Amino acid sequence: MSALDRFLGGSPIQVILRLIVISFVVGVILAWLGVSPHDIFGGLERFVRRIWAMGFDAFDEIWRYFALGAVVVIPIFVLVRLLNIGRGRG
Repeated sequence: MSALDRFLGGSPIQVILRLIVISFVVGVILAWLGVSPHDIFGGLERFVRRIWAMGFDAFDEIWRYFALGAVVVIPIFVLVRLLNIGRGRG
């Protein structure tokens, strides 16, 4: 058995014929359910757009947390550094 046969799970001709038959059966079932290729690709596009939007919304929330923390941490850091310089430990 060649590497290609092992990768495909059989000879290329058998696999192609099997895929044609399965594609036809699935196509008949989806047509019976009223689903078109346009619906599938449109749904996939909407899914990717939602994931994309959620990702950037997450970055927006992370930025807000960072800014909120920085408003407290940076002044304290500067104050501590100034106090250390005043004590001669700078």
